[in-house]
Amino acid sequence: MPLISVIIALIVIGVILGLINSMIPMDGRIKQILNGVVVIVTVLWLLKVFGIADYLTTLHIGK
Repeated sequence: MPLISVIIALIVIGVILGLINSMIPMDGRIKQILNGVVVIVTVLWLLKVFGIADYLTTLHIGK
């Protein structure tokens, strides 16, 4: 995936999350959970896009 596509996807994710946080009335705790889930999923997606997730699954520790 080209780098510009990744940057555009990150911008879209940020704008959508910002709109959800500002437009939809929610309890603060629910917003924190939503933000945390979105950040974790985005980081996992980025690791997969750059191929780091594949490297981590083949990594063996110990014997």
